[in-house]
Amino acid sequence: MITLYDCATAPSPRRARILLAEKGVAHNTVPVDLRSGEHFGDAYRAINPQCTVPALRTDEGLVLTDNAAITAWLEARYPEPPLLGRTPAEKAEVASWNWRVEFEGLMAIAEALRNGTPAMANRALPGPVNYAQIPELGQRGLARLQQFFADLDARLAGREFIATDRFSVADITAVVATDFARVVKVRPTEQHLHLQRWRAAMALRPAMSL
Repeated sequence: MITLYDCATAPSPRRARILLAEKGVAHNTVPVDLRSGEHFGDAYRAINPQCTVPALRTDEGLVLTDNAAITAWLEARYPEPPLLGRTPAEKAEVASWNWRVEFEGLMAIAEALRNGTPAMANRALPGPVNYAQIPELGQRGLARLQQFFADLDARLAGREFIATDRFSVADITAVVATDFARVVKVRPTEQHLHLQRWRAAMALRPAMSL
C-alpha cells in the first residue's frame, strides 16, 4: 500500500494529498508532527534525511521525498486523469505555470514566513541545516507575493484554469499557494476578481477540502 507521510497544517503535503485525491489513489497516511520536531528525529530521518514533508513510500518500497518526484511518479503510474497535460504543448504549458506558481508564489510566501517570523529564527530554509534569517528577504517576499496575486489574476481573466483548458497540477499548486498566503496575512482582495472567481470554482472540487 502507498504511504503518505503527511502534516495537516503544512502546504507541501497538502499538494500531495490533493493530487492523490484527484487521481483517486488509495493510500495510508502517517502524520508527522512538525511542531514537536518529529521530522528531525532519527525515525523520520531514516525515511527522509531531508527532514521535510511530504514523503511518499510507493507500494514497491521506493521513497519519494518531494512534490516533483511524487507528481511524476503518480502521473506515470496513474495516467488518468492527466494532470500534467496530454499533448507536448499542454505538458510544456503545465510545467511552465506550475514552476511559476512555485517560484513566484510559494517561494515568496516561504521567504516572508521564514525570514520574518521570530519563532523561525535560524530556520530560514527547510531541511536539516539551520540558516539565519535575513529580514530584508522577508519584506521582499511580501512584495513578491503581492505581485504574484496580480499576475495570477491577470492570467485568469477569461480562463477557467491556470495552465491549459483543463484542470492540472498547476491549479493544485496555485490553490495551496493562494490559501497558505494567509500565514503572512496576505489574501486576494477585491482587486483580484478573476483570482477570487477561480478559487471559488476550485472549492467545488472535493479534493480541495483536504
